[in-house]
Amino acid sequence: MQQRLNTIFHNMLNTLICFLFVLRRINEEFDNVQLTDLRIIATLGVGGFGRVELVQINGDNSRSFALKQMKKSQIVETRQQQHIMSEKEIMGEANCQFIVKLFKTFKDRKYLYMLMESCLGGELWTILRDRCKFDDATTRFYTACVVEAFQYLHSRNIIYRDLKPENLLLDEKGYVKLVDFGFAKKLQSGRKTWTFCGTPEYVAPEVILNRGHDISADYWSLGVLMFELLTGNYTIAQSIIILYLSEGEIKYT
Repeated sequence: MQQRLNTIFHNMLNTLICFLFVLRRINEEFDNVQLTDLRIIATLGVGGFGRVELVQINGDNSRSFALKQMKKSQIVETRQQQHIMSEKEIMGEANCQFIVKLFKTFKDRKYLYMLMESCLGGELWTILRDRCKFDDATTRFYTACVVEAFQYLHSRNIIYRDLKPENLLLDEKGYVKLVDFGFAKKLQSGRKTWTFCGTPEYVAPEVILNRGHDISADYWSLGVLMFELLTGNYTIAQSIIILYLSEGEIKYT
């Protein structure tokens, strides 16, 4: 028995060492990259806090990256400093094929920048809008990608809290990856959090009722997402929330 436990421990230790080595190697590759080394190719999107540019590193035309640019003044005005720092920490440490990789951050007088993996397949929301809905097999595939990302995060006590089609990007092979970790949070084991955040149509009832929530809230959002992918809308989830708030419980038949 002791020998078996020792074997399991050493296997876990070797896995952790390999993970740290790969993560360090990825980060070291971009140690000497400066903001001035990046050349803008095109604009990928524009949002409330800034924009996302498609960029290349000068002298390397074989790869492209996404550069997220955020206004410092707007971050301070909306008191999002802690969310931005949390996003940087969680994405910078993540090493999962179903989470967009963060390679390096920069700053200047007006903006903060995140140099990230580019997923040129676009947002899942755009594809859903054009197709109206997906069949069962396609929905299962995209859901499985999200489950893989959630398993990675939840095993590290990280709650995502902002699942929606707009935050799922497709890579060149058609797999979806989680992006935008502004609402993600690392929880203490067995503890809950009470911050109300997320997109209202997808948040779990316990979040709305301020009863405290944990990683299970992510799976409520996953259920809403699955229904939306299959039908093209999320009205049933909204109806369940209204029922929950009015009656205080959900009764399943």
